[in-house]
Amino acid sequence: MTPAELAEVVLAAAHAVLEDRGLDRSALPAQTTVERPRSPEHGDYASTLALQLSKKVGVPPRELAAALADQLGRAAGIKSVEIAGPGFLNIRLDAAAAGQLAKVIVEAGPAYGGSDTLAGQRINLEFVSANPTGPVHIGGVRWAAVGDALSRLLRATGADVGTEYYFNDAGSQIDRFARSLLAAAQGQPAPEDGYGGAYIAEIAAEVVKRRPEVLDLDEAAAQEVFRVEGVQLMFAEIKSSLRDFGVEFDTYFNEKDLHDRGELDKALDRLREQGHLYESDGATWLRTTDFGDDKDRVLRKSNGEWTYFAADCAYYLDKRERGFERVVIMLGADHHGYIGRMKAMAACFGDDPDRNLEILIGQLVNLLRDGAPVRMSKRAGTVVTLEDLVDAIGVDASRYALARYSSDSPIDIDVELWTRAKNDNPVFYVQYVGARTASVGRNAAEVGLTRGDADGFRPELLAHEKENELLKALAEFPAVVATAAELREPHRVARYLEQRVAQSYHRFYDNCRILPRGDEEVTDLHRARLWLNDATRVVIANGLRLLGVSAPERM
Repeated sequence: MTPAELAEVVLAAAHAVLEDRGLDRSALPAQTTVERPRSPEHGDYASTLALQLSKKVGVPPRELAAALADQLGRAAGIKSVEIAGPGFLNIRLDAAAAGQLAKVIVEAGPAYGGSDTLAGQRINLEFVSANPTGPVHIGGVRWAAVGDALSRLLRATGADVGTEYYFNDAGSQIDRFARSLLAAAQGQPAPEDGYGGAYIAEIAAEVVKRRPEVLDLDEAAAQEVFRVEGVQLMFAEIKSSLRDFGVEFDTYFNEKDLHDRGELDKALDRLREQGHLYESDGATWLRTTDFGDDKDRVLRKSNGEWTYFAADCAYYLDKRERGFERVVIMLGADHHGYIGRMKAMAACFGDDPDRNLEILIGQLVNLLRDGAPVRMSKRAGTVVTLEDLVDAIGVDASRYALARYSSDSPIDIDVELWTRAKNDNPVFYVQYVGARTASVGRNAAEVGLTRGDADGFRPELLAHEKENELLKALAEFPAVVATAAELREPHRVARYLEQRVAQSYHRFYDNCRILPRGDEEVTDLHRARLWLNDATRVVIANGLRLLGVSAPERM
C-alpha cells in the first residue's frame, strides 16, 4: 500500500463515519494526506484528518478520531490504529500491505515517483541565458544543472513545461566581443574593455579560415563580419557544451526578434492601455512604483532608444501570450534588484505577480583544489567554465554537486572530494547503492534466484525491521518529488536518495540476506527480498534521472 492509497482509505473511512452519524460530508476535503511520524514507535503513518474536521462537524477531535480509528481498523491492510494527543491517528500497516509496495514500484518502473500534482499548469522555465561572448561560466553551469533538474521534476509531476534560453546577439557586450576578435586576428592585444582568453584567438582564427577576405576589409566592415560569424561560432559552442552536459532547450529565443517583430511597441501599447505609462523629459516611463518598485523605469529614452527593461517587458508579454500561465526566470546572484521591478512590471500588465511570475536567484559557486579556489580558466582566462568543471570532476559529479544544495546558498565544490570513490563523495555513495542492487540481481540470476511470477510474490514475508524501514523510505519518493517540484528545490531529491534510500538500503543489505548461502534452497523469502532489492534500484535510478545523473550498473 502506497501513502497515496492509504490516504484514500483514510478519506473513505471519514466518509463512512460522517454518513453513519448523519454529519455534513461536504466538510470533507477532496483529498487528504498521511505523513510519516517522527518516531517509528508511533506507527507507519499518521493522519490529522480528525483534527481538521472537528470544528466543521461539531464533534470533539478525540471522539471523531476514535470513530475514524474504529472504521479504519476494519480496512484491509491496516494492522492497528492508535489515537494520540488531541486527535492524531497513528496507523500501522500489516506486513503484507507494507511489502506490497515493492511489487508496485518494480511494476511501475520509470513511472514510479511521478504524479499529476501540477497537471494543467503551463510553465515557461528560462535558465542559463548567457550572451554568446564566451564559454558558460561556473555560475551559469549551476543554473544549467538546477534548471534542467527542475524541468524534469515539473514534468514528472504533470506540468506542461517549456524550457527557454534567452540571448542577445547585439548590444555593447557583443560589440566588445567583435572588437576583441578583430584585435586577435590582427595580432593585437584585446581592447581595454574587451574579452581575453585563448577562446578569443581560437574563434578569431576560425572566422578568418571561413572568411579569409575579412582582414582586407575596413575596420567597421571587418568588425561586423567578426560579430556575425563570431557569435554564431560561440553560440554553437555553448549549445554543444550544454548538450554534452545533458541540457537542451525547447526554445532558443533571440532578443533581436522582439525588435524585428515590433514586440516592444506592442508591449508599450498594452502598458499604456493599462494606464501605467507616462512621458517625462521626452522619455517614456513605466510607473512601477505603483506596485512596490523603488523607482519608476524608463522604457524608451528621449533619443528614441529602447532600454533593456523595455525588452524585458516585451519578452514577458510574449511568453504570456504563448499560453504560459507561469513564467519562471532563473537569475544569477547579482540580479536581486531585478525582482522588485519585474514583479511590478507583471502587475502593470494586469497579472498577479505572485501567480504569474517567479524569479529564482542562485548564489555563487567556487571550485576548490587543495582547499584553495580555482580562479582562472586555462581557456577563458578570467573565469572557471563548464568545461573546466567537467574536466575536473566529470558530468555526473558536476550535475549532482550543483543540484545537491539549495540554490540560494553559496557552495564550494572540492575537486578531491567529488572525484574519490568513497562514501563521503555523495554522488559515489548514491550511485554505488544503485550499482550494488544491480550486482545483487546479476548474482541472483547466477544461483537461479528470480523474483518469480508476480502472483507468487509474498509481501507478508517482508516483516523484518530493516525491510520495513526501507519500504517506508521508498514509499516517500512520490511525495519528495512533488514537494521538490512545488518548492523548486531539486536538492530535496538528492538528500532523500542519500539520507533515506541509500542509508536504509545499506542497513537492509547488512541485516537481511537476499541470496541463498551455498546449497541453501531458494525460498519465497529470498524472492520477496529480491523484489525489495529491485524496487530500490528503480527508485535510485528514477531519482538520479530527475537530477540528470546516470545510474551505472557497475562501478
